[in-house]
Parts: sequence; structure tokens; C-alpha cells
Amino acid sequence: MDVITNNTAVMDSTKKKSPYSFKVIADLVKNGLFLQGVRHAFAKIGIDIMPYYWVQEEVIHTEEPKLRTDEKFTFKRLEKQDLTVVIAEADSISENKIHQSFADGQECVGLVHNDQIAAYMFIELNDFEIKKRVFKLKSNEAYLLNMFTLTSFRGRNLAPYLRYACYRHLEERNITTKYSVSNYFNKSAIRFKEKLNSKPRKLYINIDLFKLLQWHFAIKKYS
Repeated sequence: MDVITNNTAVMDSTKKKSPYSFKVIADLVKNGLFLQGVRHAFAKIGIDIMPYYWVQEEVIHTEEPKLRTDEKFTFKRLEKQDLTVVIAEADSISENKIHQSFADGQECVGLVHNDQIAAYMFIELNDFEIKKRVFKLKSNEAYLLNMFTLTSFRGRNLAPYLRYACYRHLEERNITTKYSVSNYFNKSAIRFKEKLNSKPRKLYINIDLFKLLQWHFAIKKYS
């Protein structure tokens, strides 16, 4: 894959569709995320109801996941310029998340194969907001978000492998407690984290009506 050395791809990407396009909704339904598709459909007309789990990851130390390939992958920290090709090929939602994560000062890590990025994710070490609700992190805590495996590298079990590598990367920096968010409707993401010994700690719901009225509160706490 050729590396793009100018900003043309980034500039052109501003012409992409809204993150709530009908194609996004159709893809969600096609991939078995029917309720997530319904949520996006309502969000398109201004009614966004988002229940989600606040998850503590790897509550018990997990074993290293096995890759479904003999290919070699290197775990490394990535800078924004490393993701230029990824941004050019990303859909609107993924592109927006990448830009926002770097703008917020989050750290990006990923798996690289033959100088090509195969999967990436972001790490937040500072206090942050989700739907205007502030979450505070201690010095030994991190929030993990925006994991993505590129289409051409799927089917190799890279997502859990990258997550595990990230856990060990943080452990070397004395960051031992990891959190993330799982959309209540995204059952595949929930199962993926369960395999890494993760547990939900709280169930939240955010209701946003036409970007004018918003409610955000916890509806269940887990032991």
C-alpha cells in the first residue's frame, strides 16, 4: 500500500457522508446489529437513545490470545501521520473518531505488518467526557477506545491480540486498571471483552432530543 505524503486525502475526506447515513445504518443491520441500526435511524432524525456499559477490562489477568495466521505483527505507538492512509480509506464515523482522538491528546497504538497498519486503538489517560458526562481517571487508570481492524486484515483475531498487547504496554507504565465503554446493543463487542476477562461496572443511558434536551444517568450498578 503506497504511503500518501500530502494532505489531499484528508482534505477530500471532508466531503464524505454524515456518520448517520443510510449506508451506515444498512451495514449495521447487515452485520447483525439490528438495534444499533435502529438507534442510528432515530439519531438521523434527532432522537438519540444510547444505553452503554462502563466496563472494567481484564479484571483477572488473561492469557495471550492466539492469532489465526502465521504472519508477524509488531505492536507500536502510532502518530497521526502514520494513519494518513487509514483516514483516507475510513468511513465517516471512523474518520471522525481518529481526528477527535488525536485532537484530545490521546495515545494511539496498533499492530503493523510489513509497514501496513492492520489494527489500531486509542488510549486516554486524562479525565474525559462522554455525552457531556465527565469521567475522572486516577494515575493508574486508562480508558480504551476506538479500536478498529482494517478490512483486509480481519479474520486473524487481531482485535483481542492488540487489546492484550495494550494491557501489557500499560502495565509497564504502572497503569493497571483499564476501562472502556460497550454499547448496550453491540453484543459482539460485549462478547469480545468478556473473553478478555472484562466485567461491566455500571449501565448508563443517554437520551438526546434534537440536540436541545439531554439526560444522562446511571440505571444499574454491578458488583
